[in-house]
Amino acid sequence: METFEHIRKPSKDEQEAALKSYDALAATLSELRSSNPEIEIEETNDRIKIPLSALKLLAKILKATSQGKPISIVPIATEMTTQAAAELIGCSRPHLVKLLESGEINFTKVGKHRRVMYEDVIEYKKKMKANQERLIEEMMRSDEELGLYDS
Repeated sequence: METFEHIRKPSKDEQEAALKSYDALAATLSELRSSNPEIEIEETNDRIKIPLSALKLLAKILKATSQGKPISIVPIATEMTTQAAAELIGCSRPHLVKLLESGEINFTKVGKHRRVMYEDVIEYKKKMKANQERLIEEMMRSDEELGLYDS
């Protein structure tokens, strides 16, 4: 799996090409009826069948690329190192290890090394985001009750 430090922002040329490609693909997707449409690669004249879901994913990638957003694709069942998981969450590796050892995030051991499932890290991240939002709302309500915050 590619590490997060290798992901880069698309160049201006890539953004422009992605925008043109996205517009063409989005228009075409609305007309497709097959679940596995066939596309042709103009340079080689090769024709290949691609699942419609993959083409829709490609459209999302092109749209994000056209907006200058870096892209990374990770299969859901991917095992991650503790360093990669820490980078995804935005914390230090020692802090992540504490989360693993306390049972906050599931993990397995391969020899001496801990491995974390990508989906478990994302689930933890969603849970923390929801908790953050709840706490902010509680603080705002408390401030309003105390007259410290005008709504």
